[in-house]
Amino acid sequence: MNVSDKYRSNWESYWSETPDGTGEAIWDCDPALSAAPHSALLLPHADPERTIVDLGCGNGTQTRYLATRFARAVGVDLSHAAVEHARRTTRDDAVEFQQLDLTDAHAVRALHERLGDAHVYMRAVIHQSEPEARPAVAAAVAEIIGTGGRAFVAELTSGSRDVLKRAASEGPGPKLQRVFDHGLKPADADDEEIPRLLGAAGLKVLAEGDTALPQTEHLADGTRIDLPARWFVLARA
Repeated sequence: MNVSDKYRSNWESYWSETPDGTGEAIWDCDPALSAAPHSALLLPHADPERTIVDLGCGNGTQTRYLATRFARAVGVDLSHAAVEHARRTTRDDAVEFQQLDLTDAHAVRALHERLGDAHVYMRAVIHQSEPEARPAVAAAVAEIIGTGGRAFVAELTSGSRDVLKRAASEGPGPKLQRVFDHGLKPADADDEEIPRLLGAAGLKVLAEGDTALPQTEHLADGTRIDLPARWFVLARA
């Protein structure tokens, strides 16, 4: 299956209207708060000489950091506008970006054939995907890592909804409001759904734990919006 035209259009319009500057997207935090600690969790299980693929790379902030820890980094995103953002702000030959629909099994397979078994970095993609598309997103992770790669997947938990409700009730900041305006749905998946989808895709958990995904906006009292999440390091079963 492929994502719906509405879902694709929502993301295209979001990234088309998001400025190029670092931190303009609410989830575009400093890699020191995201890809850096996540890499530290992944690397004990992963060969740094392999390529790593950043699924849902957005404007490429985390992808560029991942290229410093692995042999090469490839950022992929559903949105052409996001990929163009990433390309405009990247000057590193060890990083590349391409448009990719993770629910397009043929395109995902072609990426795997080009790169070989690669690692995957995926931060908060399943939870905001359309429910019917989520199994295909999990399957894309399994396809890309093959037998030799490993995956780091972090997904929001139900506790994120309470944080987002509080932020919305206080009058959401412009970055969160832009998420709502474009019909995006953060923290939409149930906690039990994520591990079930990963297992059904043929993935086994090597390590896991609780974390929070820092955002680039704050609550009314000045507290940074940190969204509760759970992380998994995965291999093919």
